[in-house]
Formats: sequence, structure tokens, C-alpha cells
Amino acid sequence: MMMEWRRRMDAALLVLLLGHLAAALEVPLDLREELPQPPTITHQSPKDYIIDPRENIIIHCDAKGKPHPSFSWTRNGTHFDTEQDSNVSMRPHSGTLIVDISREKAEHYEGIYQCTARNKHGTAVSNNIVVRQSRSPLWSKEKIKPIVVQEGVSLVLPCQPPAGLPPPIIFWMDNNFQRLPQSRRVSQSLNGDLYFSNVLREDSRNDYICYARFPHTQTIQQKQPIVVKVLNQAPVDDRRPTFLIPTGTSSSKTVLRGHTLEMECIAEGLPTPEIAWTKMSGDLPANRISFLHYNKTLRIVNVSESDAGDYRCTAKNQLGSVHHTIHVSVKAAPYWISGPPRNLVLAPGENGVLTCRASGTPKPSITWAMNGIPIENSPKDLSRKVEDDTVIFTDVQTGSSAVYQCNISNDYGYLLSNAFVNVLSEPPRVLTPANKVYQVIRNHHVLMDCSSFGSPIPKITWFKDSRSSTLDGDPYILHDNGTLEIHVAQARNSGKYTCVARNQLGIYENHVYLEVKEPTRILKQPEYKVVQRGRAVVFECKVKHDPSLIPTMTWLKDDGELPDDERLIVDSDSLAITDVTENDAGVYTCIMNTTLDHDSASAELTVVEATPTPAVVYERPDPPTDLELTDQKKRSVQLTWTPGDEHNSPIQKFLIQYEDLLHHRGHWHNLTEVPGTKTTAHLKLSPYAHYIFRVLALNAVGLSQSSFPSRVYRTDPAAPDQNPTGVHGYGTEHNNLVISWKPLSGHQSNGPGLHYRVMWREKMAGSDWNTVTVANTSKFVVSGTPTFVPYELKVQAVNDYGDGPEPAVAHGFSGEDLPIAAPENVQAVVLNSTLAEVHWDPVPSHLIRGHLKGYKVYYWREHGHKHSPDHVEGILSFSGNHTHGMLPGLHPFTLYAFNVRVYNGKGDGPPSPPQQFNTPEGVPGQPTSFVVTDSSLDSLTLEWSPPHDRNGHITGYTLKYQPVNNSNELGPVEELALAANETSVTLPNLKYSTRYKFYLNAKTVTGAGPAISQEVDTIMDEGNTQTSHPVAWSPPRRPPHKARPVSPFGNLSSSVGEEGALISWEYWGPEKNIYVEYIVENSEGEEEWQKEFVNGSQNVMLKGLKGGLSYRVRLVAKGHHDQPLHCSKELVVKVPAVASRQVDIATQGWFIGLMCAIALLILILLIICFIQRNKGGKYPVKEKEDAHTDPEFQPMKDDDCTFGEYSDNEDHKPLKGSRTPSNGTVKRDDSDLSLADYGEGGDGQFNEDGSFIGQYSGKSASRDTAEGHESSEAPSPINAMNSLNSFV
Repeated sequence: MMMEWRRRMDAALLVLLLGHLAAALEVPLDLREELPQPPTITHQSPKDYIIDPRENIIIHCDAKGKPHPSFSWTRNGTHFDTEQDSNVSMRPHSGTLIVDISREKAEHYEGIYQCTARNKHGTAVSNNIVVRQSRSPLWSKEKIKPIVVQEGVSLVLPCQPPAGLPPPIIFWMDNNFQRLPQSRRVSQSLNGDLYFSNVLREDSRNDYICYARFPHTQTIQQKQPIVVKVLNQAPVDDRRPTFLIPTGTSSSKTVLRGHTLEMECIAEGLPTPEIAWTKMSGDLPANRISFLHYNKTLRIVNVSESDAGDYRCTAKNQLGSVHHTIHVSVKAAPYWISGPPRNLVLAPGENGVLTCRASGTPKPSITWAMNGIPIENSPKDLSRKVEDDTVIFTDVQTGSSAVYQCNISNDYGYLLSNAFVNVLSEPPRVLTPANKVYQVIRNHHVLMDCSSFGSPIPKITWFKDSRSSTLDGDPYILHDNGTLEIHVAQARNSGKYTCVARNQLGIYENHVYLEVKEPTRILKQPEYKVVQRGRAVVFECKVKHDPSLIPTMTWLKDDGELPDDERLIVDSDSLAITDVTENDAGVYTCIMNTTLDHDSASAELTVVEATPTPAVVYERPDPPTDLELTDQKKRSVQLTWTPGDEHNSPIQKFLIQYEDLLHHRGHWHNLTEVPGTKTTAHLKLSPYAHYIFRVLALNAVGLSQSSFPSRVYRTDPAAPDQNPTGVHGYGTEHNNLVISWKPLSGHQSNGPGLHYRVMWREKMAGSDWNTVTVANTSKFVVSGTPTFVPYELKVQAVNDYGDGPEPAVAHGFSGEDLPIAAPENVQAVVLNSTLAEVHWDPVPSHLIRGHLKGYKVYYWREHGHKHSPDHVEGILSFSGNHTHGMLPGLHPFTLYAFNVRVYNGKGDGPPSPPQQFNTPEGVPGQPTSFVVTDSSLDSLTLEWSPPHDRNGHITGYTLKYQPVNNSNELGPVEELALAANETSVTLPNLKYSTRYKFYLNAKTVTGAGPAISQEVDTIMDEGNTQTSHPVAWSPPRRPPHKARPVSPFGNLSSSVGEEGALISWEYWGPEKNIYVEYIVENSEGEEEWQKEFVNGSQNVMLKGLKGGLSYRVRLVAKGHHDQPLHCSKELVVKVPAVASRQVDIATQGWFIGLMCAIALLILILLIICFIQRNKGGKYPVKEKEDAHTDPEFQPMKDDDCTFGEYSDNEDHKPLKGSRTPSNGTVKRDDSDLSLADYGEGGDGQFNEDGSFIGQYSGKSASRDTAEGHESSEAPSPINAMNSLNSFV
């Protein structure tokens, strides 16, 4: 017994020792890819893996190791050959399985899977992954009977959802998908049933619906609606509570450690009982407990063993209470006590230990495996010893690397962990970056790292500067991981530190640096301020900090950001607030931050009302005084001054001006501005200047007088700081290069003897710079250069004290010359009669000899048609590198010639060989003139002149004419085709004393041109001839320059046609804004002139004029706003009345004849009707009435114009074209047409061709009924006429 105890004690001590040693060596992340390493599982699917049956199955298994591991799988404990299953594939460089379920159901692949990752150093295994597909079954079909209950009783509505995987989430809703309201009286239990402690009348409804949502597949199933009807027949007595769930006085519940415990108590009773919870064996865990569902559910999260015990729920109302006790047992699946075992990296001959320490309820069992094989079945190893939850390694050797699996399990679960033992021999190396700089504030502590790796574990030593001795002891503290700590750093601790790592295989050194900085301190803190509203206030915050650290000043107001207000001005060491308001009151804090530390200070601002003062006078401030120059440096100086009196208006800013007595004597220049709260300014100056300064103050009233100048401050000369700008290179001749620049001012020269070093060279490889020194000028001309060659240029400023900075390279070209080549392959494509497209090949750039500006097309009419002899030249320019262009506005039926030239900045190049093209024929213009030369009673002679613009071969003329009656209505159009060689025609057989309107246009093969119109009257009688005297239309001619009238308008004329009034004119004025104005003649004064803009045209068609009115028309030219208007003389245009398109048929002979025939037919029909009536016969009125019971039947027959009561059927003769049916009535055949087919009662109308238009409709029943009553009266001509109306 004693021996056993000693053996256990020795093992425990050994475990503690080895555990300490083993924990000291970790493989850094950046070395894990370099060193040999057994496999480690890095990612795997969860143990209980529920899959979606609609998607491919992905079972994860990833691992790392050196070399990279290979993977294999088992399924249900046997090897799973993924290559034999075409639906299964494995990701490259991974063990992750991908199962394609498009050809096989997902349930076929349910089972327990385990992944194995192995390389030559060991084997790691994954957890057992149980793969199950999610299920969301449908609700079983059932017919739910309505539930009828008495008001006041309890009620349970069962849900009983289908069992799904995972279980569904239950909720109750109505038909409108609204959640049913729940309360202390009505609530849902954990199993989904709906409980009513007592029902009320308002609980009656027919849509209690239980829904089950399956979260994995995101589907929702619905139970059949439940109908509940609550009766109020007999009142139910109040009663004490009883539990609906759970039943009895006690129950038990088991929960796993770490899970959530939910207990519920639902009671019924009247009134509704309240639920309360207590723990009989202790207190409820306040921070992990919650009450749900109106205290009916008690939830405890993250359950621990302390939560076991008895819990009591109490239901209580006015009539009593009831209790139920729930005994809770807490079990635990295995869980780690100190975490899973950690990987071991050991050197040959070292010792180590793997610990797998876990707990659980009941106590779990522990088994070990090596490389996936139970350790008892693994090869024997004398250096390895298993002691329950520990594996002890002593004197390990190379080649004994392996992966060990620790499996801890009980009835409620298991833990599986992989931990490798890696035996390595590695010399030391330091992982901390070399020459790292540590910065620390004085009197603070600092940690300097020396992260290292080696096998065996290296030993770390530190040295400082001369390495005279190791750093061990006050003030240094050396940590086990190699970190060196200085608890209170002082300036003497700054310097170079050396970290040395060594083991049996080597030594490694690393150097770091420590800088101890001075702390940041606020020397002058902001002070408490009381300021009147409307005044200004300044908080000062002067700070001292280490000069090597960059400070940042931040101001806060009431611990928040400053308001975004331009009145708050933040400077490097102050905060100024102008025009203070009540909202500015508060606590202001200045914080000075550096990269290592910070300091802060606060002060309060109180704002009070300003003391009223009578008649405050605001004036400009007095000039500043006592100008003083301090902190004098080569290129800067500090200027201080004393402000003058503000005169009741705070100073907003100060303006600092300077005068350079050396270069610009007598001229003051603005230098800078500072806020009105400042009295100092740091001025940046230029070398080689004699400065005097003055200061001006500005307030709301204005600027003060300037202060007295300061003393002279002379800056020393220096080399130029800048070079000339705007360097350009161009040529004025074909063989020169002009280099120009913007010279420096005297203030920019920085010293005496300013001149320029001009450098240039051709932009080509190997060319040398040419250099020349010129005086203080702005350009230099290089002669003898090749034509248009690119150059690189530089201009450098130089004075007696040195050269300016290296100048930037500019680019330019030597002079241009005219191009020496013309475009080739020139051709034209005619698009239509007025448009052609010209194409050409671009000219090579070396032949352009300059900057390409574009191409020009010169074109002219070579020789036109014999009727178009004008010679017109045109030039169109196309900028840029174009290879084609359009020639618009060409004359139809014309031979054109053209050439193309390239042009550069110098001018045009030679023309290309002339090319020609013909434009096709177009439509001709209007005939030049159109007049009536002879008029007689029934004939007219018309003469015209051919069009001025023929645009092709005239193939003929078309003459149209039509009569115009006294009301200006137009008659039918007659058309006459005339030969091309005719210029007159005589029209015979015209109506005497009639006005005719004529239209004449010319034609080519392309089509007809616009028409010219004219109106003229034939002679009324032998003694009175009325003909119109139209003005022959001709194109407007511009008067000669010498005879230009005062008005820029001339030849104003008008012609009125169907489309409107055509106004034509000539214009030769400079104005661009031209418009025509018109107004009704003799209109009242308030009516305004109507305007229509006609820019760029010399005619306009006025549309929308009212017929029968006269209009005053004039043209207006408008220039700039300060120039007078130019108006033409007024022209009176008379618009004839609108011609009616209807023909007066009352004067047509055929219409008169038709009316006479209709009247004769009516008369004959009347005579026949009277004859039939007077023949006599039998008149069986009663029989007729009895025989015809149809309410539509009327005594008067519409079809045969007879009176039903008195007619004799035997003597009846139907009309021609009618048929007699068997019933004796006469009806028209549907194919027979007469005027009756167009309806009745409507006024007939005739259209233009004289045809009759009426309403085509049948007879209405109302009309027939009315006629039937009238027919019972004595026969009369009126009734006979009504009868005939059915035909006529």
C-alpha cells in the first residue's frame, strides 16, 4: 500500500515537472510552414450535422501539416471509398466531401462519418459526424369538430405538430396571419398547445390556427383551423386554481450542464390565477434567470451543477392557491477542466507530458489512441507511459513523432481531441524584428520582447551597449518568455540592447533600441472666465512636450466635441470665442496628445448679461503700437504688437503688410492675417530683401489706420529657391526654336546677379544638352534648327550665390513649314442631290512638317447645266486627323470639282489632284413668273417662265385649277399636263363671270417642284372685263450696295394660299435676331402684335390666320439692347374667307329631279290607299283583334300601308319588289333596299358627290305602338302619310 502511494506521488511530481517544461515550447505561426509537423484537424463539420435535402451535402474536413496530409473517410465504421461513388467528390488539398444529390436522394447518404488526415509524422482523426437530413412532414389530415364550451371553464386547444428534424417552432395565428393575442389568461405551452385558464365570450372565433415553422428548410405547415364557440347559458362559479400542466403535486426534470432549462406551470381557475416561482433548496440565479409567458415559464440559461434541486411554482387567486414541485437533476456531458491537451514540440532526449483532463456527470471514461489506433494496440515504446488521463514521455528520440487521440465519454456525449508530439532538432532563432525601436515616457514601464524558437528551448540573455555584463536584477526584470522589463524607465536607460538566444545547436543575436521621452505637460492651464454676452474670450493652454514627438491639441466642451461654429477659433495654444452667447457657457478642456502620452486641463466659462450703456459709439479701432521683431532667423521673424482701442467693436483680425525697400520701395504688400485675439505672428520671409512691417486692425466698422513701420529687417542673400515657370518651345521660322519663360521677380531672385541657364536638346536617344547663359530676360532664340523637331527644354535660375533647384524638363517643337504632300486616294461618294461625302488617306506626319490642324476641301462647280452657269467656290475645314467629310448644300444636277489639302499652323499644303462628281437631278424650283395675258367670257390664256433653278431636265408642267364661288368656296379640281417646251396655254370652255384659282409647277424625273398659284376672273360681259393683275413671283434680288436704303428690308411681298400667307423679303442688315410681327387691321388698342422668329430665312409662312380678315404685317430686326429696332414698312394682307367643302345641292338639277320623283310616288300611293278603302267588304274587327295577340301587332300595317281593321285581304296587292308571306302580311326582302332602310325622322343630308346620307336603323317599338293607337281613328290623309313613312 505504501509503495503504491509513493508511486503515485512520484508520477504526480513528474507530471508537474514535465508539464512545465512542455508548455514552454510553442511553434510560432510563421515557422509552421517550414518545420516538419504531424497533421492537425483545423475544420470539421459538427457532430450532429443536419442537412437540407434540397442542396448538395458538404461534409467538412480540413487539416494542416508538413508535408500536407492526405485524407480518407469511414462511414458507419467501415472504409468509405469515395472514388467508387460517382456522386461523391473530394475537394483538392482538402478532405471535404461534396455529395451531388441530383441523381440520388439525400437520405441515401445518412450515416456516421469520420475523417482521417495522415502524413509520415502521424495521423489525426475527426469527430464522429452524424449526418441526417432535415424533415418537415405535412400535418396529418383530420377533421376537427367545432368546440363548444360554457363561458368561464378552462380550455386546451391541442397543436400536436408533426415530428420534424429539427423540431419545429410553434405559433398560433388567425386567417389574416396575425398572431393571436396572449395574456395571463391565454398562453401557449412549451409543447405548442394553447391554454385558456378560463374562456370568455370574445374567445369565440373560427380561425384558431396552429403553425409549425421548420427552421432548417424555412417551410411552414398549417393545421386545420379550430372553431371555438363560447356559450353563456349558465354562469360558472368562481373556483380556486388547479394546474393544467404539469399534473399532480410533483414532477422531475433532467437537464444537461451548459444547456437551457425551461420549466412551466399553467393553471386554470376563475378569476385567472397568477404564477410565482421559488427554489426550495436555495436562491434563484438572478443573472441567468428570466420569466416568460406571464410568469408561467421559468428559464435558466447556461445551467450548472448548482442549479440542481427542487423548484416550486404556485398558482394563486382570491379563492386559494395550489403548489407543484419540480425536482431538477443536472447531468453533464464531458467537458474540459483545463482545456484540451496541447501539442508537444520536444528535442531528442527531452521529456514531456500530454494531459487530457475533463469532467462530467456521471464521471466519464478516458481512452487513448495513437495515430487513430488504440494505444494498447500500438507498438510498444519504452519512452511512453500512460497514467489514466496523462501520457508521460521520457528521453524521446528522433522518429517518435505521432498524433495522440484522447477520447472522453459518458452517457451524454464525448470529447475527442488530437494532440501531436513532434520531435525536432532546431538551432535557436529570434523572431522579434531586428533593430526595433521602443519608445517610452520617462517614469513609465517598458517591455522589450525577445521572442525566440529552437529545439531544445533556447536560453535568453540580455546586454546593453558595451555588453559588459548581463542584465539581471534592478532595474531589469527578465521574464521566462525572454521579455526584458524596466519598471521605471529613466533617460539613462536609453540605448542599444542585445538579446542573445542559445541552445546546444547554436546561438542567435538580435538588437533593439530604447528611447526614453520627456512627458507632455501643460504649463499654463486655461483659467475660469466670466464674460459678458457679445464680447470675446480666450482660453490659453501652453504645453511643454518632448521635441521629438508631434503634439496634437484637441478642445472639448462639456466632454464633447466643440460646436461647428466659425466663432470658435482654435490655435496651437489657445481657444478664442468671439461674440459670446449664452450657449457658449460650459466647461472647456484642452487635451494635448502625442503618440506616447497626453495631458489635459479644464476651465469653466460663465456668460453674463452685458451691462447696458447709453449711446454706445462704434468706431474703427486705433492702430496697433509697439511693433517688435523677435526670434530672428534667416527666413522668418516673430512680430509682436499692442492692439489699439477697439471702440466698442471687437477686433476681428489683424492685417500684416510689408514693404521691400530693396526691390519695391514705396509699395506695401499684404503678407498674412491673424485672428483679432492674437498679438503675435510668425512671418515667413524671402532671402535678399529689406523688410519693414506694419499692422492694421479690422473690426465691424472697418480698418484702422496703419501702425508706425517696424525697424528694417534684412534677410541674407541665397541661391534661388525656384526656377522660371511657363517654359515653352516653339518656332517663328521653319529653322529656329524660341524658348520662352516667365522670369522671376526681384523678390523671387533671392540674391543679386540673377540670370538664367537655358538648356535644350533634340528629343532623341543619345543627344547632348546645349547650354547658354542669358541675362535676366524672358526668351532665347536658337537658330539653324531642323524643321519641326521635338526638343526637351530646361531653364534654371542662377544668381551670385548659387544655382536654383534642378529644373523640370519641358517640351517643345522647332518652327513649322508648309506641308509638302497632299492627301492621296481622294474620292467622293454622292449621297443625294445636295450632299456628298469626300474620303482621303491621311498625310504621313513627317510630311506635314508641323502640328496637324486638319484638312480642307476646296470645291467648285466645274461647269453646270447650260441653265446653271454660276461658278461658286466653297472651302470646308475639318479640324483634327479626319479622313472624310461631308459637303452639304450642293446644287442638284451639277458637275463639281474638288481637291483636298492638309494644313498646319503655318498654312495649307499642296492640293490633291482635282476630282469630279455629278450631283443627281432634284426637283425644280417654282416657275419664275405666272401671269394671265388674255381673258374672255369662257377662256383664259396663261403664260409663265421656266424655273430659275431647274435642278435637272424639265420634263413638263402640271397645271391645276378650280372655280371659286362668291363665298370663296372651292370647286372641283381640274388637272392638265403640259409639255416641257410650253410656256403658255389657253383654257377654253370656262364659265363666264367666274373666279378661278390656278396652280402651276414644273417637273423633272425626280419629281414635281413647288407650285406657284394665281387667281383670276373670267369676263362678266362685253363691256366690263375684270381680271386680276398679279405680281409675277421671282426670287428676291439684293439691291446694289450703293443704293442701300435706310431700312435694311426691301422687296416686301405676300401671297395667300391654302396653307397660309407667304411673306417674302430681302434683308442686308447686321442684326441676327429677325422676326415678323402681324396684327388684325383696325384692331383695338389693347391687342398686341403677334411675333414669329425667322432668323436666317427670307420668307415665312404665317399659319392660323382667320379667314375674312385683313392683317398688318411688318418685319423687325433687333440688335443689342442699346441699339434701336429696325422695322420694315407695313404690308396689308387680306385673308379670304374659308372655303366650304360642301356643295350647295339645292342648285343641282339631279337633286331637283329626285325630289319631284319622290313627290309623284307619294301621290300615287295616296290614291291607291283611298281606292282600296272605298271598295267595301267585310270588316271583322273583333276577329282581327283576337287573331293577333302579339302586342307588337298594330291595326295599321306598316308593311302594306293598309288599315288592319278595314282592309280586304283578297283585294290586297303587294307593292312591286315585295313578297307576301303565308300569314297575309307583306314584308320586304332583306336584300331589297329603299329609303326606309336609312331610318325615319332624320334630316337627310347629301355629301360632296351628291349621294344621300341618312341614319340606317330599324323601327323602334315605341314608334310602332304609337302608330297603332293612331290607326284606330277614322282614316285620313294624315294617317295614310304616317303609314307611308315606313317606306319613305
